[in-house]
Amino acid sequence: MKALLILFVLMNLDKLLKTAHCTETQDQVLSITPKTQEQVDILKNVSTQYETALWQPVSPHYIKEDTQVHLFVPANSSETVKDLLQRYAITHEVLLANPNELIEMQTRNDSGDPRSSSTFYERYHSLEDIYFWINRTQQDNPDTVKVILIGSSFEKRPLYVLKLSVNNRPNKKAMWIDCGIHAREWISPAFCLWFVQYSLSFYQLNEDITNILDNMDVYILPVLNPDGYHYTWTTNRMWRKNRSTNRGTKCIGVDLNRNFDANWCTEGASDQPCTEIYCGAFPESEPETQAVADFLRSHKDIVQIYLSIHSYSQMLLFPYSCTLEETENHSELLEMVQEAAQKIQRHYRNIYTYGSGAKTIYLAPGGSDDWAYKLGIKYSFTFELQDRGRYGFLLPPSHISKACNEALLAVKTIALKVVEKTQAPA
Repeated sequence: MKALLILFVLMNLDKLLKTAHCTETQDQVLSITPKTQEQVDILKNVSTQYETALWQPVSPHYIKEDTQVHLFVPANSSETVKDLLQRYAITHEVLLANPNELIEMQTRNDSGDPRSSSTFYERYHSLEDIYFWINRTQQDNPDTVKVILIGSSFEKRPLYVLKLSVNNRPNKKAMWIDCGIHAREWISPAFCLWFVQYSLSFYQLNEDITNILDNMDVYILPVLNPDGYHYTWTTNRMWRKNRSTNRGTKCIGVDLNRNFDANWCTEGASDQPCTEIYCGAFPESEPETQAVADFLRSHKDIVQIYLSIHSYSQMLLFPYSCTLEETENHSELLEMVQEAAQKIQRHYRNIYTYGSGAKTIYLAPGGSDDWAYKLGIKYSFTFELQDRGRYGFLLPPSHISKACNEALLAVKTIALKVVEKTQAPA
């Protein structure tokens, strides 16, 4: 009998080990809703005192009663955090039980040559892959695509802008699109690549993109924050800021979207280097911010549309984010994003919130869209792509196509409106 029992255990050892493995603590993403001020304070403490990553809102400062908080909790903090939540009866649910599986799926990339696979644009790509793609895209389209080096990052990585230009019309205006200002928002660079590929493939086949490119050049910066983006592939998938060193502290990085000179470092930004919304030592203290600002300053007479692509939360935003005041063309901008949101809902059955940044989410000074607006680019927007929190920053590759098509529809809607408004009568 004893021998049979031993034999049974040995035969089923693999199953038993696998079962035991399932009970191991994993990284998780929690959705937490504090109901009282005490619970808000506990949650603020959890997100700052423990090794966690706050996904939504971006800063503990914005945690408030009856509002969902999305918190990435690494395995080593999981027990402590859940004990605290239970002790104070704070409502929570697991959004993602094993985000590491999603991360692994996103970084598995067997693409090689961009031209060898039709699914290249439905996957996420490392910085090296994106640099290779930039070079290849220019080589394959020498008459249409020009690559411009506008500067380099803190760690001396190049900042490449692609200029799409299909003709040499005199007095031609332009649109600017930047992606990847926040490192962990991988759907953002994916959109910049998608937009370039779509423009090159469908020029003269799709009426809307043909009309836009006939009337405007497009400048695209696929990765505004290359150091941070590279770091999310190699070290910490949840990293947001750039990778610059800060004097007097071991805390690394500046939030590049708090580093522009638009009500810099007022309410909604932080002067503490260890926070996610650290505004930097002074406006444009970061080489990435300065490179973009310098380029736009030197092209401000031709750039009519400024677009910055972010994730997540499905929003179409416009200035101001740095103040509750309204821009002088507030109603015009509102009309544009409203039409874009309605089209997305009609075509893709997906809801996008829209409005001015400060009123739609919260105060966020030092942002690129406010700065561009103040520079004189009156059609300035920030898009927050999919999703609303189911996957958050870990949007699976299978969702890239729909997310990019939604954003593309919004870009086309807005760009066509601007072409229509600004074209001189024949």
